[in-house]
Amino acid sequence: MYVLHIALQGCLRAGTVDYGITADTGGHIRYLLDLVNACVSGGEARRVVMATRAFSGAPGPGYEAGEERVSDAVTILRLATADPAYLPKEELWRETPSFAEALVRWIEQQDERPDMIHAHYADAGTVAAVIEERLGIPFVFTAHSLGRVKRAVMGEGDDALERRIAIEEAALGRASLVVASSRDEAEVQYADYAAYDPGRIRVIPPGSDLDGFGGAAGSRRLEQEIGRFLIDPAKPVILALARPVRKKNLPALVRAFGESAELRARANLVVMAGNRAGLDALDTEMRGEVEEMLRLVDQYDLYGHVAYPKTHRPEEVAAIYAYARQRRGLFVNPALNEPFGLTLLEASAAGLPLVATDSGGPNDIIEMCRNGELVDPREPAAIAGACLAILRDPALWDRYSAAGARAVAAYDWPRHARRYGELLRSLKAPPKAPQAPAERPEQLLVCDIDNTLVGCEDGIRSFNGWREKQDGLAFGVATGRSFHSAMAILEQQEAPRPQVMITSVGSEIYHLDANGTTYRADRSWEALVSRGWERERVAQTLRDMAGIRPQAALEQRRHKLSYFSDGDPETAARVHARLERAGLRCSVIHSHGRYLDILPLRASKGTAVNWVRRLYGLGRDAVFVAGDSGNDIEMLRAIPQAIIVGNFSDGLPELPGLGHSYVARATHARGIIEGVAHFRAKALPSAKALPSGKALPATKALVSWPSPY
Repeated sequence: MYVLHIALQGCLRAGTVDYGITADTGGHIRYLLDLVNACVSGGEARRVVMATRAFSGAPGPGYEAGEERVSDAVTILRLATADPAYLPKEELWRETPSFAEALVRWIEQQDERPDMIHAHYADAGTVAAVIEERLGIPFVFTAHSLGRVKRAVMGEGDDALERRIAIEEAALGRASLVVASSRDEAEVQYADYAAYDPGRIRVIPPGSDLDGFGGAAGSRRLEQEIGRFLIDPAKPVILALARPVRKKNLPALVRAFGESAELRARANLVVMAGNRAGLDALDTEMRGEVEEMLRLVDQYDLYGHVAYPKTHRPEEVAAIYAYARQRRGLFVNPALNEPFGLTLLEASAAGLPLVATDSGGPNDIIEMCRNGELVDPREPAAIAGACLAILRDPALWDRYSAAGARAVAAYDWPRHARRYGELLRSLKAPPKAPQAPAERPEQLLVCDIDNTLVGCEDGIRSFNGWREKQDGLAFGVATGRSFHSAMAILEQQEAPRPQVMITSVGSEIYHLDANGTTYRADRSWEALVSRGWERERVAQTLRDMAGIRPQAALEQRRHKLSYFSDGDPETAARVHARLERAGLRCSVIHSHGRYLDILPLRASKGTAVNWVRRLYGLGRDAVFVAGDSGNDIEMLRAIPQAIIVGNFSDGLPELPGLGHSYVARATHARGIIEGVAHFRAKALPSAKALPSGKALPATKALVSWPSPY
């Protein structure tokens, strides 16, 4: 595949990139270069061109118009625009018309046209839309950071920001697919846009080259450079490494340190805030942030306790983390919003516990690695408290430090490139059945995901082979997970792509588009379940109720409120009674003894399956459903051909209304296959099927998925 990437802002080049030299030369350039390298080395792309804007003068030479050959497969294309000077991202919108015209001309002059365009940041989306309209080449879009998020966290806006938001709206509305780095980005940040379409957004956590961080050693030069600021350089280190821009919120960390006498007594603060020759060489925003940090150092008299070196070399980053690890320190990211969090992964791989903002990608990283604490970045006391909780508890430090190794396994570039390549290829050439939507299916299978479809590696491989032979059988999933969480686990486990996805415990339904890649939300179902649903009143009614506490913000949905319960089997009944007394009629679903979901009255897996069944024009006897826990009860009760897989929980077979269910002896996905064979044999005795109750071959490699559903 030939992919054209468009990235107008920053200082993009093949050699060593001067990260932090401008406010626009940061993570998105690192992401682009690593993505391209992974796609080429892994065979996902045979040719890549990275188109960027040419400029001369500051911030340095080497960015003039022309082509720079990176390798046999990769080229950087720099095109001149109306203004030859370097421009920050806020001013690039003026250059997009001339850049788009130059890029269209360049493509038309080539012997080969790109198969796909990938636009990075909103202005690149504007250019990609022009190319799509003129030349018919589709594009995918990655925002990297969003104007609405910036406006929310800054508490203000201006003409430039409003213009950026409008450009982002247009890019979101035109892109064939949107690539996001985290669930927070896909489900919270993009959701504020009018063009938000969750079915066209895919979460693919970026890879990271983390191998060099785990065993990294310190550096004598760094020891001296940092040590010259400190009275006692041997104390634990609270480390931050970020560009000094407002959204990174570095002054809040200095304030948190300055206002906590215990934190100052226990640790030193080391802030690596980009690279600067001097304050006058920085742009206005970066200079203001550095000056504010210096002012706070003076205000709290932190001299001798805070180090803030002016420069560090790219090759020294691993040694910086090692410096902090050797002193049993920790890494802090206090950003007002962090779309992903590459430095958090690097610090994790180096063995540093984390304290990170609860806004953005850190939610996903800490959920995956379980190696730190999330905090409100606007609360200096919360930042200090989380740091102290780790520094006071050596056992906790050890646990968080060791857990960071999960980052190396979870966030690798080959995996990212494979999933990315599959998506681009499927957009170029939609897959054939059975993955493509069935126009007139003869039967429908809907199964739970966690510990039903997935949970056994051999089982999912067996299911994949079985599924390929099921002509006329539409396949769907019904899960407590959100759409993007469900899609992520299905893709990680290489499960078949469902024709229909019932998510958030039946409160949302998505249908696979004809291209076999993107999904569309079922707005008619959404309208139905919205009737009588008073989400804010439900939340207020349960706010102070004993025995339950809210789950994380990412688990809350427009039509779902999720709580942890105290394990008391009567808790769900008490919740239901309180809601009834308040005049609120809701579905209350309790599963695995500790997860409690409150839904609109009409929403459940069961009602959602019946809705889909009627859309497909199928009778109840043409539908199979499969589950393993209390979260699946409504679905199992609603359909005669109900399958309970062998690894069930919550005492499913003994529950009222489930006597018609077939209890498989095989576990997980093989139990689904066994159950379908059982019901088909009952309906058509001549059909080939396993005898009732006969187990499939023993399953191996059981996995317990860390999901509430």
